[in-house]
Amino acid sequence: MISLADRINDALPQTQCKRCGFPDCKAYAQAIAIDNAPINQCPPGGLEGVTILSKITGRPVLPLNPDNGTEGPMTVAVIDEAWCIGCTLCLKVCPTDAILGSNKVMHTVIEAACTGCDLCLPVCPVDCIEMVPISNERTGWSAWSPALAQQARKRYEARQLRLIEEDKQHASRQQSKAEMKLADLATHTRFDADKEMARKRAIIEAALAKAKTRQKS
Repeated sequence: MISLADRINDALPQTQCKRCGFPDCKAYAQAIAIDNAPINQCPPGGLEGVTILSKITGRPVLPLNPDNGTEGPMTVAVIDEAWCIGCTLCLKVCPTDAILGSNKVMHTVIEAACTGCDLCLPVCPVDCIEMVPISNERTGWSAWSPALAQQARKRYEARQLRLIEEDKQHASRQQSKAEMKLADLATHTRFDADKEMARKRAIIEAALAKAKTRQKS
């Protein structure tokens, strides 16, 4: 049986924009179902989204909370390639991996994968990103669709898995480095050998324990 939190999450637009005040759509859905969070904190869903959540939860329809933003048309990020410095900051915050590029290489946006979350705007050091409306007069769920929401959700979940795997791989590399240094500690110790080796051993063992913990998580 599908839980209330899952039903609510299925009804959200999956833009992962954090405007609701939570880390992602799933976290907001759980907060509504478990902690009685208000149902009117999702600007991308708009008033229609609030109405949908009202039917699911049995709570009254409320106006969209202006503290979380306003309902508007669907937008996509467009990068001014002439000004992009390839800093990769926007790549790190994009929830659906909709931005392509690498360090010191011009970035570009995959329009079909962009959710219009706006998260790339505040991190761009040269303000070369603009959110461009693409749905004319349509706003909220009228501008979005269940199909687009499902695509965004899949891309977001795939990104989360990738980040976890990358973190584990990084921890594995750090563990290997720490083990090598620990095995050859005497070679890297020149002054006051006993005291210095004890200090270095404590530092390396702490790093090793941290790396092992990250791989298990």
